[in-house]
Amino acid sequence: MRILVVNDDGIYARGLSALVRGLKDLGEIYVVAPDRERSATGHSITVHRPLRVRKVALSSDFGVAASWSVDGTPSDCVKLAVEDLLPNPPEIVLSGINQGSNLGTDVLYSGTVSAAVEGLISGFPSVAVSLTSFPDRDFSTAAEFARKLVTVLEKGAFSQNFLLNVNVPPGDRHNGVKITRLGNRRYINIFDKRTDPRGRVYYWMGGDLLEMEDNQEGTDVSAVKNNYISITPLRLDLTDYPGIDNLNSNGFLENFKTIITGGSKI
Repeated sequence: MRILVVNDDGIYARGLSALVRGLKDLGEIYVVAPDRERSATGHSITVHRPLRVRKVALSSDFGVAASWSVDGTPSDCVKLAVEDLLPNPPEIVLSGINQGSNLGTDVLYSGTVSAAVEGLISGFPSVAVSLTSFPDRDFSTAAEFARKLVTVLEKGAFSQNFLLNVNVPPGDRHNGVKITRLGNRRYINIFDKRTDPRGRVYYWMGGDLLEMEDNQEGTDVSAVKNNYISITPLRLDLTDYPGIDNLNSNGFLENFKTIITGGSKI
């Protein structure tokens, strides 16, 4: 099995090292990761400057076939890996292990999840894995679970390409594994306003997590809160299908009858 490993915490991040060690005898492992921290970059790609790639010699006990660092985003890494760097296409893309959770609406900001999304766009089954803690830096359980998940998926748990978002609580004792849907995560935005020595204003952005009451049973937020590993299947289609039916059924388009487009009425 050819496995592409990416992340958003950087090529030398502990989470990536733990993941690669956990996968190392499952097949050919290729690592393509940002050359530095790229958290919260979402699905951004680099189009206004050239990308620089450097071959990296990771620790010999990683057992990787080859590894590269890229001075771009996680999504850049996947694109470059698939289109140029790897000698053959990967059979699965793994992104992580992220330091910190990617739950609910976090997935819209996450470079970790976006790298997995890019893997799916490129036509490959993809998995994002996160350790739901910042202080805890022991990735061993999350890496062990990722390994088990890959072996299960290799047996044909899915008949087509898929995208899974996995969140593993810290520690080595969990209540089990749950298949979940995305919950709701909101933050109280905090902007620390400062002035530099030249008198120019700048900001540091931070935030505090806001507890949401609508994270009921079945959400990834609820599962992790109750010490379960959550697996959330995701898809690329963001269409609100009930919204289509609602707009079509309430006369919404009647409001635009008089709009002229290309010389004709709609």
